[in-house]
Amino acid sequence: MSSDFWASYASGAFGILIGNRLDVLKVRAQASGGSTTPVGLSEPATKFQQFTGLFRGAAAPILGYGALNSILFVTFNRSLIWMDPSIFDYTKLAGVDLGKIWAAGAFGGLATFVVSAPSELIKCRAQLVVDGQGSSFGVFKEIWRHRGIKGMYYGGTITAIRDAVGYGWYFWSYELSKRLLLSRQPDPFLPPTAADVLISGGIAGVITWVSIYPLDIVKTRLQTQPAWQPERQGLLATGCANTRQVHTSVELAREIWQNSGIAGFYRGIGVCSLRAFIVNAVQWYAYEKIMDLFAKSG
Repeated sequence: MSSDFWASYASGAFGILIGNRLDVLKVRAQASGGSTTPVGLSEPATKFQQFTGLFRGAAAPILGYGALNSILFVTFNRSLIWMDPSIFDYTKLAGVDLGKIWAAGAFGGLATFVVSAPSELIKCRAQLVVDGQGSSFGVFKEIWRHRGIKGMYYGGTITAIRDAVGYGWYFWSYELSKRLLLSRQPDPFLPPTAADVLISGGIAGVITWVSIYPLDIVKTRLQTQPAWQPERQGLLATGCANTRQVHTSVELAREIWQNSGIAGFYRGIGVCSLRAFIVNAVQWYAYEKIMDLFAKSG
C-alpha cells in the first residue's frame, strides 16, 4: 500500500490513544444537561473500573480511526492531485488553491463515513457506561446482535455532514497556518520545523472542532439517548423504553436551544479544544515525519 496510507493510519491511531481520556470528558459533557441525558453516569465504580475508564471506548477509535485516517488522507491526496496535477509531494502544497484544499478535505470526510459512523456510535455509548459493561466490543456485540448492520449506522447522516464540513476546514486551516508560519522563509517548499507542524496541526484541530461543534453535540445526544437501546426494533420507532421517546436530530437540536440557548451547543468546548490541539499537533507531526521517512527510504 502507499506511504500516505500507512503514515495516516499510524498517526491517527497514535493521536487517538493520546487524546482518549480528554475525549471521554468531552462526550460526557456533551451528553449531560438535558432530558435525554444518558443513564449510568452517576453509578459507582471500583478503582479498577476507574483506571480502565481512562481508556474506555479507546478500542473502537484506535482500530477504527487508524483506518478512518487512512481513508481520509488517501482520498484527500488523490482528490487534490486530480484537481491540481502539478502537485509533486503530498506534504508540500504551497501555491495550491485553498478552495481546492477545502473541497478535497470535504471529499475525504465523506469517504470516511463507512468507518466513522459505526466507530462514533460504539465509542460514545461505551464512554458513557461506568458499571464495567462499557467495553467497545461489548457495545458492538449488543448493537450487531439486535440491530445488525443498519444499527451500526444509527446517526450516520449527521456524522457524514459533520465530517465533510469539518475535514474541509481541517485541511484548509492546517495548510493556511503552515503557509503563514513558513512565510518568513525565502522558499515555501523548504521542510517546516517541528514547531511549525505542531502549531499548525494544533490550530487546525481547534478550528475544525469549533466549526462543527454544534453538529457534534447533537450527534452525541442522538447516539447516546437512553431510549435508543440495541434490543429495540426499528431505528425510528416511536415506542420507547422506560416511557422515553427516541428523538431525531432536529428534535434534539430544538431541545438544546430551548433548554440552554446557544451555550448548549458548545457544552464541553473547552476540553474539546484542548484535546483537539494536542491530538492534531501530534497527529500531523507523526504523519509528516513518517511521510518524510518513506521519501528518504524510497
